[in-house]
Amino acid sequence: MLIGELAARTGVGARLLRYYESQELLHARRGPNGYRTYEQDAVLRVRQIRALLAAGLTTEMIREVLPCAEGETPDLVMCEGLRTLLDSRLAVLDDRIEGLRRTRAALAGLVTP
Repeated sequence: MLIGELAARTGVGARLLRYYESQELLHARRGPNGYRTYEQDAVLRVRQIRALLAAGLTTEMIREVLPCAEGETPDLVMCEGLRTLLDSRLAVLDDRIEGLRRTRAALAGLVTP
């Protein structure tokens, strides 16, 4: 399928699909006319990428996680090193949440006498 059809089927713009390709998350072949062509499984791959981005993973992390992804949600098979990667990301997010809580408390202290 061409990039326009993939965009229509996934709700993701062509520009973003090209970005996913540049990040080596999505792969396309070039037809004789130079147009990108995608296999049918590209729809599932884009949905997996979107779900992993929504979970707070970076594109670099997603590149490592995708081989372990199954299904649209996706379900993750715990491939070697995946648990460590995800635990590390959770720790980063926990630290950011705690920092935001401290900042919120400081701001609330300024607002409430």
